[in-house]
Amino acid sequence: MINKKYFFLFFFLGITSSLISQNESWFFLRANNENINPEFERVDNQLVYKGKDDKLKRLFFSYKIYEFKKTYQNANKKNLRKTFFVVANDKQLLEDLLQNFSDKFEFGEIISDEDKKIFEPNDYGFTSTIGENLGLQADLSYLDFLGLPKAWYYTTGSSKTIIGISDATIDSLNIDFKGKTQTIQKSTMSKGHGSAVASIAASQGDNEYGVPGICYDCSIYATQYGNFQKLEQLIELSNMGVKVINCSWVGSTYYQTAQDVIDEMFDNGTIIVAGSGNKGWDITKGKKLYYPASYNHVISVSAGMYRYDLVSDNILISDKGNLYAENIKGYVGRTVGFKNNDLKNGHYIYPVSTTTLNKEVDILAPTTGVLLFNKYILDNKIIYDTNEHTSNTTPFVTGTIGLLFSLNPCLPIDEVESIIKLTTLNLDKINANKPYQGNYGAGILQIGAAVKLVYDLFTETEVATIENQNFTRWDFKLTAYSKEVVIQNQKFTNESRLSLTAKNRIVIGKNTVLKPNAIGNITLKIDPTLEKQCDLVLREGFPNNKYYDPNN
Repeated sequence: MINKKYFFLFFFLGITSSLISQNESWFFLRANNENINPEFERVDNQLVYKGKDDKLKRLFFSYKIYEFKKTYQNANKKNLRKTFFVVANDKQLLEDLLQNFSDKFEFGEIISDEDKKIFEPNDYGFTSTIGENLGLQADLSYLDFLGLPKAWYYTTGSSKTIIGISDATIDSLNIDFKGKTQTIQKSTMSKGHGSAVASIAASQGDNEYGVPGICYDCSIYATQYGNFQKLEQLIELSNMGVKVINCSWVGSTYYQTAQDVIDEMFDNGTIIVAGSGNKGWDITKGKKLYYPASYNHVISVSAGMYRYDLVSDNILISDKGNLYAENIKGYVGRTVGFKNNDLKNGHYIYPVSTTTLNKEVDILAPTTGVLLFNKYILDNKIIYDTNEHTSNTTPFVTGTIGLLFSLNPCLPIDEVESIIKLTTLNLDKINANKPYQGNYGAGILQIGAAVKLVYDLFTETEVATIENQNFTRWDFKLTAYSKEVVIQNQKFTNESRLSLTAKNRIVIGKNTVLKPNAIGNITLKIDPTLEKQCDLVLREGFPNNKYYDPNN
């Protein structure tokens, strides 16, 4: 007879093992060709190799394997269908595969513990790793570029955080919007424009359907658009407690009455995010302003590219035989041309392929290659944007702000824009962008970095880092409760203004320049009496995910 005490111990250890409580080795693995795809069957929480290669079978039998699946993540254009994401009990598996099966696998890369701090829903598309791909079979690589899994590690949003969508009608009966969307004022259909915008900002995630929005657990209030002079529909949402309102529409006239309403909403605690406009540099030359994007207290969003690391990664030929490249990471225009149609010569951004750029633009976000969810709702088709539109870029920023307020419901409204700008991807070193410098804002949105900065600033045991930017304008305001704030490889010069109040310590690191002119100002202050207004609201299960526990 088994002693009950030992039986209980055995049973407990068995459960603990089945939950994979220890940290596993994660890595990317690249096959020699697209046809290599080892076949596995899941038995309980492990994968069992079911292929016919006896040598592979012996190797896989000697390891515990939890994931071995193809992913678009960490893969360039030619390797999209050759890259695997693997989770196993020992990183030696990667070395064994590369050394003993070089006829099948050519490259591998271990994923660091820091990069394991992610969360993915079960409808994450082709680039899913620890998440599933049970929704639309779609390429959502722009979400990887933005760092969404890193943001979702901390928060996926909150139903208490309400995102306003001032746009065309949202299909509130669609699964991704049902139960979370309230229509405040009816609008027009406009080919599903409202549903497309709302999907990017806050469509429901982790529901085995469609695609996840940025702040996918946030609530949505929908209203009409326009009313350019008085913005009645926006102030109505603000008075109802909406934290951020998306305006993917433009007008060409400035109204002081509208500016007054926006100021009132800001005082209410509501941020307006608006598209800068779709007219290219060939028409505007950086001089044309559209509204509400260009009002004070509005975050103006234009378009930036995200997909290919190098121009040479995506060389195409036009119908007229001209060579060009498209969707190059960090470029402010969709397409790139070559002098004298020669790849050996310098390249340049086609001005016609930009959206509206001007000095009022605050930030860029993806557009080309973004899934158009309205096309799926209306036509049951998976279609991506092939051009450049700020209707798509704007809700990325709106959803980000929803995440920030979900993580920290007491986040000061006058610090939100600072956090988003401080964490952008700097574009100034890209030569092709130089003709547009000063007109594309702080850079391209990085959602994972923005959410992490909020977590770090408001967590007493963390170090918050400000780095890798060169600001010559704008006002930045931050409050830090972290162990320390480090400013490194960072410039605040000319008319830029920084006001940083920290509870503990501020460290000025290497390559930091704090030299504003007479208009600018730098104020660094230590205040040990600072007290947080509320605690952070972290994702259920934080800090663990499916295969990672930082405490082990």
